[in-house]
Amino acid sequence: MSEALRRTPLYSEHVAAGGKLVPFAGYEMPVQYPAGITAEHNAVRTTAGLFDVSHMGEFEITGPQALDLVQFVSSNEASALDVGQAQYSTLPGEDGNLLDDLLVYRFADRYMLVVNAANREKDFAWISRFLDRFDAKLIDRSDEIALLALQGPHAAEVLQKLASIDLAQIAYYRFANGEIDGSSSIISRTGYTGEDGFELYLVAEDAAHLWRAILRAGESLGVMPAGLGARDSLRLEMGYALYGNDLDETRNPLEAGLGWVTKLNKGRFVAGDTLRRVKEEGPAERLVGFRLLQRGFPRPGYDVRHSGRRVGKVTSGTLSPSLGVGIGLTYLPTDLAKPGTAIEIQIRGQPIDAEVVRPPFYTDGSIPR
Repeated sequence: MSEALRRTPLYSEHVAAGGKLVPFAGYEMPVQYPAGITAEHNAVRTTAGLFDVSHMGEFEITGPQALDLVQFVSSNEASALDVGQAQYSTLPGEDGNLLDDLLVYRFADRYMLVVNAANREKDFAWISRFLDRFDAKLIDRSDEIALLALQGPHAAEVLQKLASIDLAQIAYYRFANGEIDGSSSIISRTGYTGEDGFELYLVAEDAAHLWRAILRAGESLGVMPAGLGARDSLRLEMGYALYGNDLDETRNPLEAGLGWVTKLNKGRFVAGDTLRRVKEEGPAERLVGFRLLQRGFPRPGYDVRHSGRRVGKVTSGTLSPSLGVGIGLTYLPTDLAKPGTAIEIQIRGQPIDAEVVRPPFYTDGSIPR
């Protein structure tokens, strides 16, 4: 018998709203609501959408050598973080390949790592392997914390109605503690959509109340709940990689286009020497974006061809709701990974012309600059 799916603290809200629930990373999650994926996607691009992201994992690292542990297991320069700042990073394995991508938050007395739901147990076990080297403690807080993401150009306007602090004081990739409609929250100006927005970490017991309060506050602006389908099309329009599709344990951060969060000169960290060699030699393949030049819907797993030979497969693909064209991501040999390179995507047995492009595909987002 398969293991029972977990439910987030907002499960009842999704059912009440008519959400279509599907298995995702061990959870029952809404892929869409009755309005549909395109409407939810467009709401995020034009006003705001509210996502349940409570399936994500949150680890707390404390102790005198908390920073040393974070530095050792992650690829970015965590020592550069100010209190109240967040950072995108990766967890490389001993072979240099990607165990996960994650966010690192620095508090005055601790660090918080936010990891992908499907990798929660794996990541916790991996980091635990190194605890005997550092005077630090690792605690999994995932089941205690709910995570809501309000994303879109009007996200700040809506959330400010409920917030106890001035949200304009929170810069992009910064966070602060405050109350949202009476619920104590970590208010983080981060997201996965290409739009301005906030991710709210709070105790699980307050999640349903806050979910309803935000939707009420945004009702006049057309704010609506949004599911996994819209989350995927929004992130793909920005060229953001998804672990399990575009990132996995067979790929290293340099070929995945994550060299910018891989600080090879920061000192000793897991697989640092290996990744320095990859950098010197140059990766054999690179993750690139592509755009179809003909009608078609590129789906993960479809073959990518160049000059009649198979050179890769689609790792993520969709018909962009904002642009009306097929877009996607794929790994290509480095010599083909240049913008403008002509390729073909094999869709239902037919070769569809495409070209390599540099993401983001969608460039009109409201991310604070």
